[in-house]
Amino acid sequence: MNPGNQSIVLATVLAAGVALAAGLVAGTGLARVRGADGYVRVKGVAEREVRADVAIWPIHVVAADNDLNAAHARLERNVAGVRQFLSAQGLDTMQISLQGFSVSDAWANEYPSQRAPAFRFVVRETVVLRSADPDKVLKASQRVGDLASIGVSLSSGGENGPTGGPTFIFSGLNALKPQMIADATARAREAADQFARDSHSSLGAIRQANQGVFEILPRDEAPGIAEGSQVAKRVRVVSTIDYFLKN
Repeated sequence: MNPGNQSIVLATVLAAGVALAAGLVAGTGLARVRGADGYVRVKGVAEREVRADVAIWPIHVVAADNDLNAAHARLERNVAGVRQFLSAQGLDTMQISLQGFSVSDAWANEYPSQRAPAFRFVVRETVVLRSADPDKVLKASQRVGDLASIGVSLSSGGENGPTGGPTFIFSGLNALKPQMIADATARAREAADQFARDSHSSLGAIRQANQGVFEILPRDEAPGIAEGSQVAKRVRVVSTIDYFLKN
C-alpha cells in the first residue's frame, strides 16, 4: 500500500473511533470527545427515589346567604366540619391555620350580571393543614367528597380539584447532596476511563467541572401530573466534567 492510501485508511479508522466514543455510555455517564483540544467531556447522572416528608393542604370553604351574619355563621360551621373531617382521618388539627377570609356582596358589584344572584353575600376562607404525615394526607384527600355528607361546601381552589389538592414536599435534599455528587462524579469518571481505553490514551487532570443542578421530579412522569402532587419523587443531578487526555 502506498503512503497516500495508508494515510487515508488511518484517518478513516481514527474518525470511526472518535464517532463511536462520542456516543459512549458507561453506566449513567456520557462521554463526548473534544477533538484537537485534547480533552473529553463526560456527564455523570445520579438519581434517588425519595418520599415527601411534608404535606400542605389548602381546603377552600365557602358559604352564602342573604344575611351576612347568617353567611358567616354557616362558614364557621363549615370550618368546624373540615376540622372534624381531618381529625377523623387521624390528622393533627393543631397544625391548621385559617387564611384568605373574604366577603363578596352582590349588591356592591360594579358590573352586575343580567341574572340576579341566588344570595347577596358569599363568604370564603381557606383552611390550611400542614402535616408531617403525607401518606395520611393523601388518603384523606381521596375522601374529600365525605365533606359534602356533613354539609360542608367547598369552592374551586385550583387546577387539582375542588380543594386545590395537597402539595407534597421533600425537605431532605441537603442530606442527599454529598453522596449523590460523589455518585455522579464516579459515573462520569467511568465514562471518561472507558473513552480513554477505547481511544488508546489515558486520563489526565480535571480541566473543568460543573456540579449541575439538583432536580426533584415526580417518580411517575405523565402529562398533567405535577411533582408536588406526588408523594413519591425522584431526585436527579447531572455533573459535567472535562478531563485532559494524554497519549
